[in-house]
Amino acid sequence: MNYSNQILFLLSALGIFNSIILSTFFVFFKKNKAISDFFLGGLLFVLSIRIGKSVFFYFNTHLSRIYLQVGLSACFLIGPMLYFFVKSKSQKLNSSFAKYSLVFLLLFIIVFGILFPYQEYPSLWGNQVYCIINYQWLIFIFLSIYTAKSVFQKLFNARNLITHNDIWIMTIIIGVSIIWISYFTGRYTSYISGALTFSFSFYISFLVIFYIKSKPSVSNITKEKYINKIDEKLVKEIQDKIITLFETQKIYTNPNLTLSLLAQELKIRPQLLSQFINDNLNKSFAQFINEYRVDEAKQLLKKNTHLKIDTVGMECGFNSSSSFYSTFKKITGTTPSNYQKA
Repeated sequence: MNYSNQILFLLSALGIFNSIILSTFFVFFKKNKAISDFFLGGLLFVLSIRIGKSVFFYFNTHLSRIYLQVGLSACFLIGPMLYFFVKSKSQKLNSSFAKYSLVFLLLFIIVFGILFPYQEYPSLWGNQVYCIINYQWLIFIFLSIYTAKSVFQKLFNARNLITHNDIWIMTIIIGVSIIWISYFTGRYTSYISGALTFSFSFYISFLVIFYIKSKPSVSNITKEKYINKIDEKLVKEIQDKIITLFETQKIYTNPNLTLSLLAQELKIRPQLLSQFINDNLNKSFAQFINEYRVDEAKQLLKKNTHLKIDTVGMECGFNSSSSFYSTFKKITGTTPSNYQKA
């Protein structure tokens, strides 16, 4: 391998290596994991397999066909993982449907691979299967964009605040779309372009997310004193809006709920909502939301005794068992298990 190829290999492989590290982090080591983290970790992992196959095949055309089969098989999961990630981030996910869909798809890939191995059917995999993979991937990109259409519309409306969740959704969709375009046009450019695009998109995506995350956000507004008090009529209006929203949608069960997102749903300014919670309710945003979550948990603990306590916490919007237990005890003075037994 000459010097230029060594540089090319390094640039291509860097994204793959870091993607595997990040996928492991999101699935196994991230604190306060949400279900969207599992889908993001899965997405990064299957992308790594797909891109890894491309890199090794580009530099070793005699690569065993079993690796080619595994790489192409992973492509079947890229689109669904992206779609379920967007659905979970948008709080529109049907968890059972997502779980059974992925299990069915995995079984299909395994059975198909056993019945029609690449070793014996290279033409089938290189033509029909490859074509199906590309269009299935594209369909899920469009489904993801449609699911997140309200997020993309914010780009054209200056009055709508773009949240950290929105940045995650847009960046991941755009990154995966660019990778798809690179592979789809690879036959006209270069086969390795997909791997290079992945590395580039990977670093750009996480640089954008890190930059946005590091900027001050209204969701992190600390409790403070406000000079001008909110008019009593407006206070009543905000209270009614919150009660209606919480009763109809139970938005507090969203583990990724922020002050900005709640303000957006209530169609009021985040600063006004922060002032209402801090001054009129004398609470922090976290305390305000957690009280609703604990009330919801108390009902589930009594009504659905068959549910595991950890499951109850997740259903009510807590990101982890530890935060559920500590918050529940802080608010009620007892543990969830003791409350259920009482």
